[in-house]
Amino acid sequence: MTNIEDKDWSRSEGDSWDIVSSVGFTALGVAAARALEKTHADPLVRDDYAEHFVRAAGEPHLIGLLDNPDAQTLNPTSAFRQIGLRSRFFDEFFVSATNSGCKQAVILAAGLDVRAHRLPWPAGTKVFELDQPQVLEFKDRILAERGATLTTDRREVAVDLRDDWPAALLAAGFDPEVPTAWSAEGLIVYLPSAAQDLLFERVVALSAPGSQVAVEATRGRPNIAKWGEVQKKYADDSHPMSKVDISSLFYDEDRADVAEWLAARGWTVQGAHALELAAAYGVTVPELPADVIELVEQGNYLTALLPS
Repeated sequence: MTNIEDKDWSRSEGDSWDIVSSVGFTALGVAAARALEKTHADPLVRDDYAEHFVRAAGEPHLIGLLDNPDAQTLNPTSAFRQIGLRSRFFDEFFVSATNSGCKQAVILAAGLDVRAHRLPWPAGTKVFELDQPQVLEFKDRILAERGATLTTDRREVAVDLRDDWPAALLAAGFDPEVPTAWSAEGLIVYLPSAAQDLLFERVVALSAPGSQVAVEATRGRPNIAKWGEVQKKYADDSHPMSKVDISSLFYDEDRADVAEWLAARGWTVQGAHALELAAAYGVTVPELPADVIELVEQGNYLTALLPS
């Protein structure tokens, strides 16, 4: 296996990835963070498969994090449990949306999360997981090896979100006449601005009245350079993020504000940043440096409803 510090992390038009390269590596890193969340006395999310994904991938730096969970508390960018907060936010969104009339759920860039295996879905709910073919193939192989059981009807859609994913989604049994719960988690900054616009244009076109969407976005243009500086500043030599510049995977472009974009099209929008989520979930956040707080408060966790 090529060491992560030796990989090419630059983006190009039409690029693809497996689970240990480019954007795929970020899904593996998020799985490691979800696995570490279970070590807390009050875990925000319980993902029984996350650790298996990380160890099966064999990436030594991430495995090192699992073997030394106390190390993450030394890094202020992870000490406030951002991935746990994010996962809890999207979990609660799906539970609420599907219990209030959405009979379908579409997870855009599903990565290695296993919501179709761990959330209490209402009977009859269909969950569509969209992601790169190699990511879903790896995920399915590990789930099969672990004897994972589903809690709902899961439909995989192996497709690049820059391609004609609506056609693939419809072919998998999606019904645009049925209210849908959509999610875009850990996705937006990995898309060019034009691709972001097209993504949400397609979501709106496929959404029946009563549909809902949850998005991890930013307030204004994301400060990519600042993100990279902070990542390097607080990641010691033992941390995987000291080996790569994840911000090089982001598209540093002016882009539409998702909250404003959806509101202009008739959706009712609400938002909060991670520290506000922590307060809502009763999580005590350690004192954070000013530069970390600045980035955290730039983030925006949105929910939006298309009125019936």
